Amino acid sequence: MSSLKEVCGGLPLNPLPPNQGRSNRVPHAPVRVPNLTPQEEKLALRNALRYFPPAVHEVLAAEFAEELRLYGHIYMYRFCPGIPMRAYPINSYPCKTKQAAAVMLMIMNNLDPCVAQFPQELVTYGGNGQVFSNWAQFWLVMQFLCEMTEEQTLVMYSGHPVGLFPSHRDAPRVVITNGMVIPNYSSRDEYEKMFALGITMYGQMTAGSYCYIGPQGIVHGTVLTVLNAGRRYLGSSDLGGKVFVTAGLGGMSGAQAKAAVIAGCIGVIAEVDQAPLKKRHEQGWLMEITSDLDRCIQRIRDARMKKTPLSLGYHGNVVDLWERLVREYDTTGELLVDLGSDQTSCHNPFSGGYCPVGLTEQEAGQLMHSEPARFRSLVQESLRRHIAAINKLADKGLFFWDYGNAFLLEAKRAGADVEKSGAGKTEFKYPSYVQHIMGDIFSLGFGPFRWVCTSGDPEDLATTDVIASTVLEDIGKGVSDLVRQQYDDNIRWIREAGKHNMVVGSQARILYSDQKGRVSIALAINTAIADGRIKAPVVISRDHHDVSGTDSPFRETSNIYDGSAFCADMAVQNFVGDAFRGATWVALHNGGGVGWGEVTNGGFGLVLDGSGDAARRVTMMLNWDVSNGVARRCWSGNDKAYETICQTMREHSDLRVTLPHSVADEGLLDRALRH
Repeated sequence: MSSLKEVCGGLPLNPLPPNQGRSNRVPHAPVRVPNLTPQEEKLALRNALRYFPPAVHEVLAAEFAEELRLYGHIYMYRFCPGIPMRAYPINSYPCKTKQAAAVMLMIMNNLDPCVAQFPQELVTYGGNGQVFSNWAQFWLVMQFLCEMTEEQTLVMYSGHPVGLFPSHRDAPRVVITNGMVIPNYSSRDEYEKMFALGITMYGQMTAGSYCYIGPQGIVHGTVLTVLNAGRRYLGSSDLGGKVFVTAGLGGMSGAQAKAAVIAGCIGVIAEVDQAPLKKRHEQGWLMEITSDLDRCIQRIRDARMKKTPLSLGYHGNVVDLWERLVREYDTTGELLVDLGSDQTSCHNPFSGGYCPVGLTEQEAGQLMHSEPARFRSLVQESLRRHIAAINKLADKGLFFWDYGNAFLLEAKRAGADVEKSGAGKTEFKYPSYVQHIMGDIFSLGFGPFRWVCTSGDPEDLATTDVIASTVLEDIGKGVSDLVRQQYDDNIRWIREAGKHNMVVGSQARILYSDQKGRVSIALAINTAIADGRIKAPVVISRDHHDVSGTDSPFRETSNIYDGSAFCADMAVQNFVGDAFRGATWVALHNGGGVGWGEVTNGGFGLVLDGSGDAARRVTMMLNWDVSNGVARRCWSGNDKAYETICQTMREHSDLRVTLPHSVADEGLLDRALRH
């Protein structure tokens, strides 16, 4: 077993650690099919060996070549650290700065087997959301962070640590870019090759930025989505007896079971892989599991009648579940589902993210590797059946939305009936959850704000919970009803979070807050660190899926209708602006949620240490981090964003934003264009 001191000592070379291969105690990523030419295989091997001195090339070359043949990528399993991977208390890390120690804590949390989806492949969530591309990068990064001073910045290129460069105290300690591929070459097929070559990687959102906090983050977002879906579609916040059907219990999607129960409804979640079903059941997030569709339907009926919250995992394909619900309606006239969505990793449908109906998970994995063209065909056939069943139930009263995983986009590409007559490129027969449910919340400046207590002490987390709920109560007076409703939802969430066992991995919390709330909560936590109520620094962050952090035409910016939904200025400006306004680290990614080449997103981490300097950074950076996105949404024509940014300008005299003028007479456009 390694120690943290050994982990910070650089690559273990003398002697080499024993090659123990892949562990059978953890799940593993699907085999990749990069279709490399013989010359590209040589290049992949050469690229991997450059991390090591020539004296060990003879030993490593053969096993790296075998990994490439067997798994489609060189992960360097020999170098998996022996130390249990988890977020150790910040004072455990042998660093020169607390900022560097905080980054190390967050990296190790992302790779914790309790948190990470495929820990030995360095995948945190989403099927392919990498922290690093290989284990050599992990060792080198930890060494650099251990040696770092407050006058240096670590530069990261797609998992690869370029090095420590001289900077200054106000600069970020780490600057991360993931997947920054020239646009014309940012295709899915090119990605598979480039990842196999070890030259780029898909960091998802918070995997490659070291800011994932386990499925708690998406639990909260899903709770808010389901509650607001009930208000919009069903006309009620009371979801007792209402049935929500979806798919996926892996990294992010594992949150759906817990979210359904917190929201008070009946959640039925299909999953083909037994490992995540077992994991969520053992966590207490999934109440029951069945592989029997008859049993599944009976439990739905029982829970509907009693109006009791239930999270039921169906071990099987979601297409079978949807088609069975259609048959139940056809034979009994009873619609057994009210709300529906999907959280399979459909952004990655041909590399393990979506299992075709009729195949087991194991059969799908084998076919994906042996006959990729046939596998692709079966995925698309399955997507067409999937949509056909949903369409039939939607005609009878089901309300379905896309959860931003590219489900409807891939269904359209498969030829499924999802077209919306007269719609733009970002619209389908069913809305994205941003378009109909969460978009107005973003326009008000609300988004997923989060923090991690680096002491690892649950008492510190409980203290921050009290601070956050108190702040939201105080600032929630005199606001609009819509804003107050969001504050109330989040006060309820944070007061109940402890009893729902939300913590997986680091002592972390998330809530949705607007600009005023984020700044006020962060400053109050910083004060509590200064006066000793909190025992160690706190890292504040957010999901990239936020007001300003992501340009994603099929998700975060799907309700931008001025033609700019496919433009990425907002996310890039956010990354740059956070960097020079005080972030401890910043990240900019290609891909995330919806898939490679479909989105640009960025995020940050900021260490609160109780100092006046931390308070200055909070005030400067968090105000920008929200206002940037609200201003963009305002300019696109969103009325709620217009009201929000105008109110923010009244509260901040040094903020001046260009406001749009609307065209009062639409007929003017037609008349002008006729000439």
